[in-house]
Amino acid sequence: MNIPFTKYHGTGNDFVMIDQTREKWLNAGDRATVARMCDRHFGIGADGLILLEIGGAGDFEMIYFNADGGLGSLCGNGSRCTVHFARSCGILMDSGTFLAADGLHEYLIDERGWIGIHMADPKIEEATGNPYILDTGSPHYVHFSDDLDRIQVVEAGRAIRHEPRFPQGINVNFVQWNQDSLRVKTYERGVEAMTLSCGTGATASALALALHEGLEGEQVIPVEVPGGSLEIKFFRAHTGSFSDIWLWGPATSVFTGVFSV
Repeated sequence: MNIPFTKYHGTGNDFVMIDQTREKWLNAGDRATVARMCDRHFGIGADGLILLEIGGAGDFEMIYFNADGGLGSLCGNGSRCTVHFARSCGILMDSGTFLAADGLHEYLIDERGWIGIHMADPKIEEATGNPYILDTGSPHYVHFSDDLDRIQVVEAGRAIRHEPRFPQGINVNFVQWNQDSLRVKTYERGVEAMTLSCGTGATASALALALHEGLEGEQVIPVEVPGGSLEIKFFRAHTGSFSDIWLWGPATSVFTGVFSV
C-alpha cells in the first residue's frame, strides 16, 4: 500500500498529514505504521501524524497521533497545520470550525496569513505558585526560570513527566518572561523529547504568566519558541477566570510524497 502524505510544520513542530476525505488509509489501530512513518531514521520523520477526515461536527475532523503511534490529545500547532492542509484539499474557507480530540474549535485566518485556533477554557490544577499545572486541551506543567538557557530541558522534563503524581504523563514547559515576550521550551510526552514548538504548551505558558504576574483584562502575549514566534490572545476577568483564548501562528507545507507500507 502506498500512502500519499504532505509534510507540514508549525514553528518547527512537524507533522505527517494524510487526506482521508476520499479514501481511508489509516485508523486508530495502526500504531506501528504511524510510529514508523514518524521515525526520523527509518520513516518520514515527524513529531506527530494527523488524519484529515470529513463527517460529524464542523467543517472537518482532525485525528492526531503522537510520534510513538498512540492517539494524542489536542495539538495546537497541528491544528493550524490541519486548517492549512484542509484548504489545500478543497475546504476553502477563511473561518469555520473543526473537530479535535477535546471537542469543536473555531479557526480564523488573518491578514498575515497566520491561523488562529480558538482554544477551550483551561482546567487549572495548580495556580498559586511556581510551577503551575493546567490543561489547555493537553496537560501542562509550567515552570518559570530566570535563566532558561541553563536548564537541561530533556533531562529535567523527562524526570517531571514520569513523576508518579502524573500517571498519564504530562508535557513540561520551562519559561522565561522578558517583559516584552515569553520564551518557552517544551518537553513533550509521546515525542519524549524537546520539540521546537508546542502550541498547547505556549497557550498554557501564557495563561500561567497571567497567574504569575496577576494580569487581567484583554491580553496579547508574544511567545518565542525555538522554532519561531507565536501569539496568545485571551481575556482574564477580575475573578481570575479565562475566556476567549486564541493561539495564533503560521503553518507551512514542506513537501509531499508517498510512503510504502
